[in-house]
Amino acid sequence: MRLLLLLPAVFLAIASAEPVRILPLGDSITEGSNRISYRPALAKLLKDAELDVAFVGPKEAPAGLRHGGYGGKNAEQIARLYEGFHATTPADIVLIHAGHNHFAEEKPVPGIVRATGEMIATARKANPKVTILLAQVIPSGKLPKYSYLPELNRELAKLAAKLHRPEQKVILVDQATGFDWKTDAVADRVHPNEGGAEKMAGRWFQALKPLLPAKAAGAR
Repeated sequence: MRLLLLLPAVFLAIASAEPVRILPLGDSITEGSNRISYRPALAKLLKDAELDVAFVGPKEAPAGLRHGGYGGKNAEQIARLYEGFHATTPADIVLIHAGHNHFAEEKPVPGIVRATGEMIATARKANPKVTILLAQVIPSGKLPKYSYLPELNRELAKLAAKLHRPEQKVILVDQATGFDWKTDAVADRVHPNEGGAEKMAGRWFQALKPLLPAKAAGAR
């Protein structure tokens, strides 16, 4: 009898649970170039899997796919922008893909890694239990400008291992392997085309799926 009395309360708690808040954070590859972004493809994968999420961020987008993507900004600039809006846009999961918009001659890797660490610290200020999905960024055929990206991805893997905690997860997402700028990018050899965006969405989805609860029975 006691069990029967408890069941309605448990169901209500599950049914009223809020969607998991996901913040896509980065540059134009996150924001979308010529309206191409991984976000719509990722949203479809999540919806089809009946995973209860809401995209959050300071920037509006069609279909409610809000984000924190800033075209033309490098990691250091994104870190400063995030510091300005994190308190009003807390997230449960942050997808970080940042590392372009530098030149190899600048030897930018240490600065990018430092800025990425700052983004993670900022996310934790807004939500101490936040989970970070940190991307090893997609490669580019725009050379020699982006010849530093392989080194950056090795250092980002080290950063993820350094900052990961059981209660504050930092999960590395390999967006680089298998992304071929010859077939997966638009003519600028930097931004993903539709196929590349779908490939990125699939990588994010595989990392997100184990972290997300299914929608409660009867939820829309």
